[in-house]
Amino acid sequence: MPGLALLTAPIALFAAEGEGGGGLQFPPVENLVIWPDWFLADTPFAFNKIAFMSLVAFVVPVILFLIAGRKAKAVPTGLQNVMESSLDFIEVQVIKPAIGPDGMRYLPMLMSMFFFIWIGNLFEIIPTAHMPANARMANPLMLAIVAWVMFIGVGVKHHGLGYFKEALFPPGVPKALYLLVTPIELLSTFIIRPFSLAVRLFANMLAGHILLVTFSVLCITLWGFQILNIVNLLSFPMLVAFTGFEFMVAFLQAFIFSLLTAVYIGGALHPAH
Repeated sequence: MPGLALLTAPIALFAAEGEGGGGLQFPPVENLVIWPDWFLADTPFAFNKIAFMSLVAFVVPVILFLIAGRKAKAVPTGLQNVMESSLDFIEVQVIKPAIGPDGMRYLPMLMSMFFFIWIGNLFEIIPTAHMPANARMANPLMLAIVAWVMFIGVGVKHHGLGYFKEALFPPGVPKALYLLVTPIELLSTFIIRPFSLAVRLFANMLAGHILLVTFSVLCITLWGFQILNIVNLLSFPMLVAFTGFEFMVAFLQAFIFSLLTAVYIGGALHPAH
């Protein structure tokens, strides 16, 4: 079938050139997540692309709040209005449902966590960056440890060492069932929580990153074969759609992480409930 042979010839040629090393080659998978050190290489203080994005995610919210609060007005406008609206969002959508009115003391921590995660995630769709800072395990794990230390500290502060008793031996459970309930509570409350927080954020951002890279490479590859350009009529719109979807995921993952942290703090404040 000459038509089929004509259609598959460019693909076969591309594969042959790739195997021979002379044509366009897909990058190794590790190149999607591993970045060379910029300076202080091979030391515990090595600085690379991920470290830079994490630094930006930390500095940008600080600058925004400093500028917004420098000339605060009774009736907010411009940047002040945006930043105050973000505070209201965390208060109404995160703190009050998960902790209650007495949770406002945790607003600075939850707001900082939300912005750090969100801005770090946005690098996934920023040209020349194309890599979310939280697609490496270091940031999610650090944030999960902060949440873990925070909710345990809150529980001990308000209930003393009795917090562990209330968490591991829930009231109203028949004593015979404690043999089953207590190990489950120990695992779910003090071990699985930080692990699940970190893995949820890391896995979602890494999956989205790989998805966008896959469609990007596909579009670039098909663009080189004129006979296959018609496929780009589908692949390129899909790339645009996935980019928009990842923009939403970047926000959603920041919100979920902050909300779950607030839920854990609320559970530490009121362990009997």
